[in-house]
Amino acid sequence: MRRFRRAPYLAARLLLPRPVLPHVVAATALMHHRDNVLDTGSKPQRAAAWASWEQRVRNGLKAGVSDDPLIRTLLHTVGAYPRLRGVVEEYLSTATAELEFVGFATEADYQDYVDAYSLPAFMLVASLLGPENDDGRFRAGCRALIDGSQRLDFVNDLAEDVREGRLGIPAEVLKRFSVTVEELATGHESPGVRQLVHHQIEAARAALRTARVLPSLVDAPNRALVGALIEIELLTAQAAHARGAGLLRGSVAPPPVGTVRVLLDARRRAREER
Repeated sequence: MRRFRRAPYLAARLLLPRPVLPHVVAATALMHHRDNVLDTGSKPQRAAAWASWEQRVRNGLKAGVSDDPLIRTLLHTVGAYPRLRGVVEEYLSTATAELEFVGFATEADYQDYVDAYSLPAFMLVASLLGPENDDGRFRAGCRALIDGSQRLDFVNDLAEDVREGRLGIPAEVLKRFSVTVEELATGHESPGVRQLVHHQIEAARAALRTARVLPSLVDAPNRALVGALIEIELLTAQAAHARGAGLLRGSVAPPPVGTVRVLLDARRRAREER
């Protein structure tokens, strides 16, 4: 977790109740393992590796035991949070969305990807923090958060994605701003590229602001972390907006001073609520 995203890791260590933290780490580890499996090797190799891993997880869930340390950890967390079992079952069926991903033709394609791939993975962690009985509002708030976060990731990782030929910005959006993939590959910071980047960041910000309802929908002990994660994403969006078309040269991270301020404010509010 620390290597993947330092700010959310620090937020979890600082703000989560101690009994919840190991389970959030376990769910995050499962999510990261999927990404590693699906990002390594040729498509047939990735498909075979995922099929093997999925079957091992399903066998572990059925038997209640496993010889794999990560699956054993997952089973322990499912035992502590039985509602997670259904979330894991949904998550296990999501790999095809990533295996088939080569880019998006339209905004609708992107939204389908969020529903099919990003949201089920995010719910692994979110379901540990949210209400036991959701009337739909919590999942809708999570959907807004992961929509904003995923869109922000795609524009923030623009330089890497262009090199790999797996652009996360829909082709119809490129066309709207008269930008081509070839132009992005050159790193040329044209007015169209600047407008494109800012458009995507503003769309991400709008979704993240909508997600600010989430802290009011979770139990008090988890409120501080959920709120802080949203604000850290908004800080990242602010940094990305400042970098603008310079994202073609590399991604940005949330500013350290702003991140520390968010974490300290969240910790103070958590103490006041106790």
